Amino acid sequence: MKRKIKAYAIIVLIIAALFGLLYWRATAPKPGLAFADQGRTHIREGASHLEYNSNPPTSGPHYDRPARLGFYDEELPDERLVHNLEHGHIWISFREKDDNELKEKLRKIQASRRKIIATHRPKNDSAIAVAAWTRLLKLDSYDEAKIKDFIDAWYDQGPEKIMADE
Repeated sequence: MKRKIKAYAIIVLIIAALFGLLYWRATAPKPGLAFADQGRTHIREGASHLEYNSNPPTSGPHYDRPARLGFYDEELPDERLVHNLEHGHIWISFREKDDNELKEKLRKIQASRRKIIATHRPKNDSAIAVAAWTRLLKLDSYDEAKIKDFIDAWYDQGPEKIMADE
């Protein structure tokens, strides 16, 4: 009889620990700063629009075509990349074009999963910015763990789910 009680007690403790872990994961703060949703309006290329509320932008007016996924040494229009965010993509941008070591590290992260795009963006006010729909992580130096945590938290969380890779 004591063995059965002990076995039941262990099972109850394991179940309680699992529920505790699930609760902690669900309520733990997610990485990055939150920004107000500025909408999903499509605009024609080159059209003017209200200023974005973050640098780089995380939502708002954007072109009707997203950028093709990949790694870019050149700058792409913010309005094109906001469309990527709308589709649940992660946008990694870097300020210094000549930092080849950083670019190689970011290239590996970009290539590690679908729905990630990386671009040069000299307008960043931090060395690295990682953006998702209404979320932004800014880093002054490379931190792989923080970048991957952000990606895991916000990957495929845009308001418009698109299955195909652009």
